[in-house]
Amino acid sequence: MKKITAVVLTKNEESAIGECLSSLVPFFSVVVVDSQSTDKTIDIARAHGATVLSFSWDGRYPKKKQWSLDAIGDIGEWILFVDADERVSPELAAELSGLIESDPDLAAVEIPLEYHFIGRALRHGHQVFKRSLVKKGSCWFPEIDDLGASRMWEVEGHYQPVARGAVARTRNRMTHLDPDPLYYYFERHNKYSDWEAHLRSSKQRFGEVANLRSRGGRRSQSLPAKPLVFFVYSYLLKAGFLDGAAGFHYATAQAFYYWQIALKEKYDS
Repeated sequence: MKKITAVVLTKNEESAIGECLSSLVPFFSVVVVDSQSTDKTIDIARAHGATVLSFSWDGRYPKKKQWSLDAIGDIGEWILFVDADERVSPELAAELSGLIESDPDLAAVEIPLEYHFIGRALRHGHQVFKRSLVKKGSCWFPEIDDLGASRMWEVEGHYQPVARGAVARTRNRMTHLDPDPLYYYFERHNKYSDWEAHLRSSKQRFGEVANLRSRGGRRSQSLPAKPLVFFVYSYLLKAGFLDGAAGFHYATAQAFYYWQIALKEKYDS
């Protein structure tokens, strides 16, 4: 069986990292790439047997994911990027191993997320796919001209890594939990919308990132009245209403996020 190394990117994740690492037992090795955490993140990672690498961003490229690919060396041919608030089920781990064993031309695997919002798993509505499993030498994170965005951060933005080869998708989902209060959810999305608005201020930047989105993401980039369109799509057409109050609030929060982007693009650029 080909070996998969799980890479977890962290910064002060003591509330989530333990459960995340416990879910990664099926993999050949686990590497935690940490950005000078001041809580117990590193201690918990080492207690779970993970290798810990320290990352310090200098404000330039490479950012954290590409740096991790470069720094890991020969530990593993396949790298699974996992956030500290994500969990990998045994079924998903087995499916990933089967995919890379069965297709020699495979370069990356996209995984659908089972997103949890205000305490409930979202089974319907808008579906996010992450190109989380990548083959070293066949995938990389391109350098986007985004360093001038307000409140820029150390991890690559919301776009997929380039894959030179075939890309598969799993049936099993990766669980995405968020233990932080809603304040931090909106704080993150305020920062992300700064980044998106910055990209949109340049047609070249916007075009580069649009080409790195998922298929659905590319189609939706220039929709008129996107906040309203997204809400109708996610909550009604994709049956987000079946997730109850959580489905409504998630669709509303995402629509508000797209409204933020449009407003910042017009008045802050």
